[in-house]
Amino acid sequence: MAAVAPPRIHGEGRPEAAWRAAPWLAALPLKSPREVLDGCRRLVLLSPHPDDETLACGGLMRAARGAAVDVHLVAVTDGEACYPGSAEWPVERLREVRPREVEQALAVLGLRARIQRLGIPDGGIGAHRRVLEAALRRLLHPGDLVLAPWEHDGHPDHDAVGHAALAAARSPGIRLLRYPVWAWHWLEPDTDEPPFTAFRLPLDPDTAACKRRAIARFASQTETGEAGGAILPPHVLERFRRPFEVYLP
Repeated sequence: MAAVAPPRIHGEGRPEAAWRAAPWLAALPLKSPREVLDGCRRLVLLSPHPDDETLACGGLMRAARGAAVDVHLVAVTDGEACYPGSAEWPVERLREVRPREVEQALAVLGLRARIQRLGIPDGGIGAHRRVLEAALRRLLHPGDLVLAPWEHDGHPDHDAVGHAALAAARSPGIRLLRYPVWAWHWLEPDTDEPPFTAFRLPLDPDTAACKRRAIARFASQTETGEAGGAILPPHVLERFRRPFEVYLP
């Protein structure tokens, strides 16, 4: 993830206890990994920042491995802007460490994914959206299942990647699913009406445990000693340790 400004993403956000009691989240229909991956030749995952792919989609990526589906990770940025002005985490160090953490997380998931780093500036994807769309149009082919952030996730980089995916994945034979990340911070759990059409992808205990171990590889986001705190403190990590993932068709 990267540093985010108000209005939607500030403070500690919604506690996971509220999400465990959320009626609309519990009522979302279930789809098995086999159903989701049916007919998929390649899983193409668009990640705005190093860690988004693992937080939101670690379980489905691991299922793709079990189904012998190739995984292609598009790392849109290197996540270099998450601690602006930091002496502990200067831009150069983040550009080196964060992509390596992704490789380590994918290894924990048992994946030999192809990783394509686009090097678009962290925090500035919106200004480079046409470049991103053009890159995606060259990359995507019929038979691809594309995973992209929900275009209303609340983080400007996530929203820009989501909109680019919507524009680039319109060709016949390409499927698109969107995933929320920051939305769990600001959406209202205590309502009967879901904010979007979505489904839950259940994770078996082994996959859920493997995903938790993969998330732990992102030490730059979870263990920093910066005075401002880690990007992924324990109360945020709880949102991604659930026994399911959520996707929007």
